[in-house]
Amino acid sequence: MSNQGTTLEKLQRLETLCRQGYASDIIELSLDKIIAYEIANAQKEAAELQAELQAFEAQYKISSQDLYRSFRKGEMGDDVDFVEWSAFYQMWLSVQERLEILQSK
Repeated sequence: MSNQGTTLEKLQRLETLCRQGYASDIIELSLDKIIAYEIANAQKEAAELQAELQAFEAQYKISSQDLYRSFRKGEMGDDVDFVEWSAFYQMWLSVQERLEILQSK
């Protein structure tokens, strides 16, 4: 079984316990630490990707969002820089989505 499957099974067991009224300070603290750790990692990753995006934006004088939109429409060609830039932007969007989930209350 994959790691993801095992993780989901463990989380489902904890969810079942919580739904049945079980409360544990250890579980609560552990989950808070795991979420804080994942937020910190995602923020670090986002900052690294942002630096890559800013370098492309400075070089080409266009925002990453505009480049991505045009690239997806096929208007930018297949230049290696545009392919790489688009990939960095997709990764940045993915990290932003992860952060939004992790930081939601």
